[in-house]
Amino acid sequence: MKCALVTGGSRGIGKAICKKLAEEQDYHILINFQSNEAAALETLDEVKGLGATGEILKFDVSDPDEVQRVLTDWTTKNREYTVEVIVNNAGITRDGLFMWMKWEDWKSVLDISIDGFYNVTNFFMQKMLRNRYGRIINVVSLSGMKGTAGQVNYSAAKGAVVAATKALAQEVAKRNITVNAVAPGFIKTDMTKELDEQELLKIIPVNRFGEAEEVADLVVFLSSKKASYITGEVININGGIYS
Repeated sequence: MKCALVTGGSRGIGKAICKKLAEEQDYHILINFQSNEAAALETLDEVKGLGATGEILKFDVSDPDEVQRVLTDWTTKNREYTVEVIVNNAGITRDGLFMWMKWEDWKSVLDISIDGFYNVTNFFMQKMLRNRYGRIINVVSLSGMKGTAGQVNYSAAKGAVVAATKALAQEVAKRNITVNAVAPGFIKTDMTKELDEQELLKIIPVNRFGEAEEVADLVVFLSSKKASYITGEVININGGIYS
């Protein structure tokens, strides 16, 4: 059975991606979560309601030992399953001015984005190369493209994943593996609900926040065979904000 793994798949953009994959692709959906099992189970129910199969996988993407343990256990029990799509979506924000930023706020944000990308993608890389097929999509951010004041840590983390996307794409393209990133701007999720939407609308040409489902549509397209000639790209989805 062919599978798609979505990290941070229980809520927000990750949840929308899981549901859209269930709706449009023929994959067994692996929904990664770290702490909110109830939300992950709710997402799984919705995936099944759309006619797909799936399961939840609890691990912290930033913890290499835990990632290895959980994914090794899963692959050992499911030898007939093949992960063809990886969506590296897990991420956190710990915003604040750099001059007052605590080390743990710097490190935790980078660990989840950068180490998370490495830990999960590297685990499956050799098998993807042997199978000569794969789709890797990294969810980055407007902040990683242009930098955002008050988000030096988040901008650094997402900017690093942008660079990794472009480099890895060149390494694996000959094996029919594409590596792309999507860079959302202001999307209606739990992560943005504290922002001053009315003030931010002034800088968004389309005059609204985006929907998680719109990001999911783009991710699912990049995960498909229709996108086989697109690799090493970072596609902005931000309503026209210059980046």
